[in-house]
Amino acid sequence: MDDLIRRKPYPRREPPPRRRSWCCSFAVSPRSPENPIPNPKPKPPHHKPQTPSKSTSSFPNSPQSATRVGLVGRILSPGRVSPIDPDPIVVSEPSPIPKAYPQSRSVDSEEKKKLQSEGLSEGVKEEGNSGILFDVRLILKGKGGGSLVLELNSEVLSASSSVFEGLISDYRSRWRGSGSNLCRIEVPEVENLNVFRETIELMFEDDIAKRLLKIGVYRCIDVLEVSAGIVFTKGVLSCLKYLEAVPWSEEEEEKLRSLLSRFKFDDATTRDILARLYSVDSDSQQNLAKQLVSSITTCTDANARNELKSLVRGLLCKSSVYEKNYPDINKEDLYVVCQSCVNSLVGLFEEASGANSNDKLPKKEMDKPLVERISKQVDNINWLLEILLDRQMAEEFVDMWADQGELLRMHGNSSPMVRYEISRVSAMLFIALGTRKLHCRSEARLGLLQAWFNPMLLDFGWLQRCRKGLDMRVLEEAMGQALLTLPLRKQYGLFMEWFRCFSKYGTECPNLSKAFQIWWRRSFLRGSESCSIESR
Repeated sequence: MDDLIRRKPYPRREPPPRRRSWCCSFAVSPRSPENPIPNPKPKPPHHKPQTPSKSTSSFPNSPQSATRVGLVGRILSPGRVSPIDPDPIVVSEPSPIPKAYPQSRSVDSEEKKKLQSEGLSEGVKEEGNSGILFDVRLILKGKGGGSLVLELNSEVLSASSSVFEGLISDYRSRWRGSGSNLCRIEVPEVENLNVFRETIELMFEDDIAKRLLKIGVYRCIDVLEVSAGIVFTKGVLSCLKYLEAVPWSEEEEEKLRSLLSRFKFDDATTRDILARLYSVDSDSQQNLAKQLVSSITTCTDANARNELKSLVRGLLCKSSVYEKNYPDINKEDLYVVCQSCVNSLVGLFEEASGANSNDKLPKKEMDKPLVERISKQVDNINWLLEILLDRQMAEEFVDMWADQGELLRMHGNSSPMVRYEISRVSAMLFIALGTRKLHCRSEARLGLLQAWFNPMLLDFGWLQRCRKGLDMRVLEEAMGQALLTLPLRKQYGLFMEWFRCFSKYGTECPNLSKAFQIWWRRSFLRGSESCSIESR
């Protein structure tokens, strides 16, 4: 490719130039015959001619920088455009060019004769002694304004893109015999002029992969979109190969996913990228949540368990940013793990009462204090309950917890420093009921409160001293509100039980005074209404 190398006349030594057959400029649209620019004034005789030591293809503030000088090409500014050029011809194909490239307007025979009669022809420019012909002028017009003019070599352009090959062939067939050898193509409504220019530059690069390393993943996705639109096959393959080999950020991943949904690429070239975006094994997805939850509840390291709980709960909650079109969590699988944790808790209390030695546990677990092992199982149950509440699946857990008769029996016979851990589960259910996060039938609420309200009164003082993240004021308010959801006759026994406990233990018991006042008012109001109805 030595004929594409342009040697600069600079006297200083510079790195070897790269080849190029393009040129560009952010310029206004070329002047048309209807709006010609005035002829330039002749230079005075004493004006010194421009020396060849300075490049005439470089202009201030143009996109051609010192790093681009080695690429053989030509920059056009408004002053370089010939005032007698014909109107730009928009040439396009309906497919596979994207919607940003509309159909070109046709040139009738009368207009062509007029151009020929006026001598409006343009010759092909040649760059120095390299022999490279700039016989294609590509005019890009941005969607938001601005324009970019590239002078290119038709052979390189046609060999790289089948779309441009058809456009150049179509233009020349229409303008054959006009005396003009310069092919003019205009592309309007370009989304990003710089990206389009970079895509064209890749056609004249020897090492495309090296160039993609410099522009990065985000820009490479834009280049891939343009390359697909103009059927630049080598550019498409190079972009896909680069994207498959590098990591993506979440923003880059979403952009690539959107592009792949709009463009159909060959399966062989996108197989590895699609494998990173989509899982093909649906069976493993169905069991994934169960596997993760089971692994966490059996984790022995406390720090790792807490970290993994936070991670998995964030992934499984409904407000997670990661929830897209994933399959729903199997409720039965979660309840299987819940029941396993409750059974383990029962076994630990049996061990505390001396009825069971729990020999099945690993030696490492047996060496830990009983209180620590009970606390671990309670944390597991509350963590699972948070997931169930978030996904509105906790109604069945209310029945499960209310039906723990054996655990209730052992609670009354256990030490307060151990048994209060059980009330942490009841506290979470009371808070969910009182704050409207848990909705269940009246029988389920009544069964839960009749079973665990009295143990909560006994353990409240210990919960105040060992809160473990529990908000006691929220718990007091929620307990009262949960009681008020029961029928008034059922509220009577529970409120009287609280009244006796509070009068005996004071602050060691929850303060349900506000809820008690509401119950009192409703009870007397209902009584007065009943009396008035009977008197009628």
